[in-house]
Amino acid sequence: MKRVKVQEHGPTGETPLTPAVFSILLALVECDKHGYAIMKEIAARTNGKLRLGPGTLYGCIQRMIATGLIRECNDVVPAPGEIERRRYYSITPYGRQIAASEAQRLSSLVHLAHKLRLIPRATG
Repeated sequence: MKRVKVQEHGPTGETPLTPAVFSILLALVECDKHGYAIMKEIAARTNGKLRLGPGTLYGCIQRMIATGLIRECNDVVPAPGEIERRRYYSITPYGRQIAASEAQRLSSLVHLAHKLRLIPRATG
């Protein structure tokens, strides 16, 4: 279980983002989620290589709310069987813009790594 140290991203939320911040944004792109669901999705999408503990996750979430990347949703109706007191979070338009910018930055770096033959091109 590798723990990720969260560092602040730029003061206005610009890229590069930490893996934790970028992963949280990616987890919220498709739909609003509560913290535990965010933690589970990140662990699943990374095959367990990135696991955020509650302290890391919620500290990061608070900083992301403060910089306008995400917001807390009060209008989410819990699914049957879900706990009502859970706080749900959604990505803001600004957060989506920053996530797209970070994805483009990372894509450019991967393209360069392919060009330099550092990693092979995926076949599909």
